[in-house]
Amino acid sequence: MQLSRRDFFTASNAVPGILGTGASWFLGACGQVQRTSSTTAHATSDSLELHAINRLAYGPRPGDVEHIKQMGFHAYVEEQLNPQDQDTAILEDKLKTIKLHIEYEAGDDYPGLSEDRPLINLNKPLSELWKLVDPKKKMDWSERIRPAEEVRIATWLRAVYSNWQLREVLTEFWHNHFNVNAFVDERIAATWPLYDREIIRRNCFGNFRQFLEDVAKSTAMQYYLDNATSRASPANENYARELFELHTLGAEHYFNHFYNRWRNVPGALEGKPIGYIDQDIYEASRAFTGWTINDGTDSGRGEVFPDTGQFRYFEGWHDNYQKRILGIEFDPNQPPMMDGHKVLDLVAFHPGTAKHIASKLCRRFVCDNPPVNLIDTVSQVWITNQNAPDQIKQAVKAILLSDEFACSTAQKVKRPFELVASFLRATSADFTPNQNLIDSLAQMGYRQFDYPAPTGHPDTAEHWLGTNVMLWRWNVILRMFQEWFGVAVFNLEQQIPARLRTSREITTFWIKRLVGRSISRETFNTLVEFLAHGKGLDVSPGGTIDDVKQRLHDLVALICMTPEFQLR
Repeated sequence: MQLSRRDFFTASNAVPGILGTGASWFLGACGQVQRTSSTTAHATSDSLELHAINRLAYGPRPGDVEHIKQMGFHAYVEEQLNPQDQDTAILEDKLKTIKLHIEYEAGDDYPGLSEDRPLINLNKPLSELWKLVDPKKKMDWSERIRPAEEVRIATWLRAVYSNWQLREVLTEFWHNHFNVNAFVDERIAATWPLYDREIIRRNCFGNFRQFLEDVAKSTAMQYYLDNATSRASPANENYARELFELHTLGAEHYFNHFYNRWRNVPGALEGKPIGYIDQDIYEASRAFTGWTINDGTDSGRGEVFPDTGQFRYFEGWHDNYQKRILGIEFDPNQPPMMDGHKVLDLVAFHPGTAKHIASKLCRRFVCDNPPVNLIDTVSQVWITNQNAPDQIKQAVKAILLSDEFACSTAQKVKRPFELVASFLRATSADFTPNQNLIDSLAQMGYRQFDYPAPTGHPDTAEHWLGTNVMLWRWNVILRMFQEWFGVAVFNLEQQIPARLRTSREITTFWIKRLVGRSISRETFNTLVEFLAHGKGLDVSPGGTIDDVKQRLHDLVALICMTPEFQLR
């Protein structure tokens, strides 16, 4: 028996103990949690392990909390901060064997296609991926963007199955920070495995200055923010603006009211301005002219670039005149790329960047409005380690070992990606991501690798708790159990220990598995009644649980709709 529309609304609306009056009740409950200070309640020894796995990972799998208890919280943090190349056998097998559907109609110069194909592009070098953008080769758009589609699927599999969960969490964080819409340009989509593999993943624990340069020179960012076509007189300012506003100092350090009056910015006359103005952006855009991609372009200077997709610096496009950026004079006619390197030094090592990045990391790992003293502490760690190869790791470690982190249980709303990944991990589902899942998350506002703005997805609760979004959050959990959705296979009844026979015992088991902490007595009693369907059902070890298999699915779905599960 499936959870009917009538059953669902009986459970979710008419019964206050589960979901009260629907989304409005949920919003109020989450708002109450968000208003609670993270310093008012200390995590117990048991809850610290659960809290850690909810923040450093996409939620616990069966046995994870016990594993952390055995090894110790500090040892777990160190383990996650130092991931190894080898991962779980199930993940490696999934990446090798999973197939993703591709289908398109015939074009003028190529036949139609409908097939399930393995992920063949994830580890290809640039020389192989770049062939997909060759205009001489006639192929459907689906073929050209296929590498980006494969990275989406691999990202889901890693989030659910990888042992190195913190690496996955930080990879998502940095993809969001250096946001690129992979699907606006076939050159970006075709080379997306490189951006994910060589830029984001390789640098996620590393040095920010190096990270910044790798992003700046990447094929993805060069095309996304138009620097690949930027040349002197006039330079394209798109990349420079986002470099200042999003990637480094942040909008909070933008003194737009001064416009070009750089001397008015506090500290500017000493060469240490506390923020930036439009003039800094314009001048920085000039510093990056000539940073481009070998894509067969006619330079207009008597040279046609090779068509390899590799980064190149072309002196003929560079603006060599003097510049002034963040109060620092740049002499004319500097050596190749020196102007751009100097800009990256200035913004990477600016105290405003330390505060901006520290604030975003604290917001990700602690709460929507992180304490100022924690931001200051992490900013200082960031600055102290600005030349260290593991600068980011040291800053993240400072957050994870802080008292503020330990006291921030249930202070964050799971974004849609986290919500689904945590559900799949907690239920030990056999998971096969597909386009149905990608589309469902897009309905909730989570556009994986195709968020339309350079800002990336928001990381505060109000963006993920609207009434319509909440209905999608609930429905996606229900859809996961539907065969047509094609995403997961569950064996919930086989995971219940044989000694557990009553509806109360089974409900307790799944609340502990999914939530890990207590819920209200009223909610608990209503869930028990729902599973029993008002008949006081006992489930014997002899396998009669099969008679209520669907109702067990519905029970798990309802638990996952409660605020206790939707918060981390």
